[in-house]
Amino acid sequence: MPDLLLELFSEEIPARMQAKAADDLRRLVTDKLVAEGLVYEGAKAFATPRRLALTVHGIPARQPDLKTERRGPKVGAPDAAVQGFLKATGLKSLDEAKIQRDPKGDFYIGLIEKPGRDAIDVLAEILPVIIRTFPWPKSMRWGARSGKPGALNWVRPLHAITATFGLETEEPDVVKFEVDGIESGQTTYGHRFLAPAAISVRRFEDYEAKLLDAKVVLDPERRKDAILTDAKQLAFAQGFELVEDQNLLDEVAGLVEWPVVLMGSFEPEFLTTPGEVVRATIRNNQKCFVVRDPKTGKLANKFILVANIEATDGGNTIVAGNERVIRARLSDAKFFYETDLKTKLEERLPKFEQIVFHEKLGTQAERIRRIERLATDIAPEVGADVAKTKRAAHLAKADLLTEVVGEFPEVQGLMGKYYALAQGEDASVAAACEEHYKPQGPTDRVPTDPVSVAVALADKIDTLVGFWAIDEKPTGSKDPYALRRAALGVIRLIAENALRLSLMKVAASALAGLSVTPADASKLPSDLLAFFADRLKVQLREQGARHDLVDAVFALGGQDDLLMIVRRVEALGKFLESDDGKNLLAGTKRASNILAIEEKKDKRTFDGAPDAALYGLAEEKALAKAIGEVKTEASAAVVKEDFAAAMSAMAKLRPPVDAFFDKVRVNDDDAKVRENRLKLLNEIRSATRAVADFSKIQD
Repeated sequence: MPDLLLELFSEEIPARMQAKAADDLRRLVTDKLVAEGLVYEGAKAFATPRRLALTVHGIPARQPDLKTERRGPKVGAPDAAVQGFLKATGLKSLDEAKIQRDPKGDFYIGLIEKPGRDAIDVLAEILPVIIRTFPWPKSMRWGARSGKPGALNWVRPLHAITATFGLETEEPDVVKFEVDGIESGQTTYGHRFLAPAAISVRRFEDYEAKLLDAKVVLDPERRKDAILTDAKQLAFAQGFELVEDQNLLDEVAGLVEWPVVLMGSFEPEFLTTPGEVVRATIRNNQKCFVVRDPKTGKLANKFILVANIEATDGGNTIVAGNERVIRARLSDAKFFYETDLKTKLEERLPKFEQIVFHEKLGTQAERIRRIERLATDIAPEVGADVAKTKRAAHLAKADLLTEVVGEFPEVQGLMGKYYALAQGEDASVAAACEEHYKPQGPTDRVPTDPVSVAVALADKIDTLVGFWAIDEKPTGSKDPYALRRAALGVIRLIAENALRLSLMKVAASALAGLSVTPADASKLPSDLLAFFADRLKVQLREQGARHDLVDAVFALGGQDDLLMIVRRVEALGKFLESDDGKNLLAGTKRASNILAIEEKKDKRTFDGAPDAALYGLAEEKALAKAIGEVKTEASAAVVKEDFAAAMSAMAKLRPPVDAFFDKVRVNDDDAKVRENRLKLLNEIRSATRAVADFSKIQD
């Protein structure tokens, strides 16, 4: 079957837009093909700085013929209805229609036949529409073509369109169409400087090969591999080690069509500035990689750049130009850093009085005082030194007002650590200045120093409680204040440090520090706890646990110790993997279902202890005895927080529960016996609630 080659050749496309644009092009074209009945075999899209390209393999040469039946008016209907039916179906007379019998009468049925079109004609129709309506996040118009004003909105001026369609064994045809004066053809262009001449292409294979000959690497993944491999080898050859940066690699690969890796240097004196600042300066200003000395792990005074040209002088001029810019930027960074060191962190704090954190939550200074107060409350709970915690919380945000952080926001916190150490602060205080923002994502490191943990928890819980208090909660699609991330951060801090912490207590403490009073202050901690439960389900699900087990534990109420919840869920999960667990779950659910039916029928509950005198069968007595023993044993194990032992106790219920349902008829003819047996079933439900609400567990 024929293949499609499509290329949209333009001025430079911003690197950040290329990957999505390639995916959008593939999706838009293939979705439209399928909608037109042209089911293809495979498709792949590519992007370079100057082109979007798409190849679609195995497209049928022609649409299938379509036959559909259309129901018309009743036999004997008015002539106007009949004529409308004939016109809509294309029938010349009613003789060409069928008659279908129906309970409501006889109806005319018209058979509409729509012959399929050649795929190339369909492509010529859909491709210009896709190009004109392409979903660029930002687009532009440019000058007139052929005396007519430009009408196309495109990310950058579009220069040429290549569109061919045909079998591999034959000369392909051009898919003919026009967009804003640009006619489709089979001509593209190579590298802007190294091979700018026009290139005639036929199908994808020779298109990709001819571009490579013209110094254009079409596949962005191939460009990334080439850059990474060459950069590592160049660094190694000089005795250094490349500091890898995936985001920078992605960006640089979108800036070049023919990557050429070169190395430059700068004065060693700039390395007196923190390495992270050096790296940010070189990365942000020149899109270059840094290298380190593998013996010391520290940055070297070298950098690696990726050029888009094979220069006749071996790249000396390009390297020299980058060195000049980097030298100037590093000089600025060094000046900023040395200037910052002249002012102590606490001397910067008064400026926060004029900086609004949120119009309803006050200034940044007020927020710092809240965090300081809350961190001091949390410190004893996590084993942190109270004085150090208070000092760390007091200074943690101060680096936001420094010159370096103003220039490179990504090093906030980190610079706080450097400045704190420089002014002689305790190591734990300095570490907390950096680590109180952590963890910022699922792969980010979790602090372990108790002072850092206390300040990090205070920072995140103050954020959550504050925005909950002013009713700025996340919605299904929006979370502008990153509250979900903050909650997951709290969960990881607690779970990975094995902390015993009452979230309700901490939330209440945070609420007390707010100047704003929510409409329903008493409900806020429990609402926030429900949010934590949802986040915990997400966290545990990512770790392979079942979210319904979290529901089963939270359903017991009063569960705000996340560490104990996690441990209880883990023990419950292991228990339910065993035969005893599976069978007990089935028996408990059977008991709950019977109770639900009978409680609805009788319009009452069957609470209260069963009457032992009414036990007429050995299975009833055995179950009642087992429930009593299990309740005592499981409750004692839960008090000791030995959830594995609690589950083992629960397992003892399985044989008597199985025997009860096998031998005992619950709905006995004797009303008193029936009520007593229903109470016994309720005792099963009550006994299992010592560890979880089994009704919340999915089968």
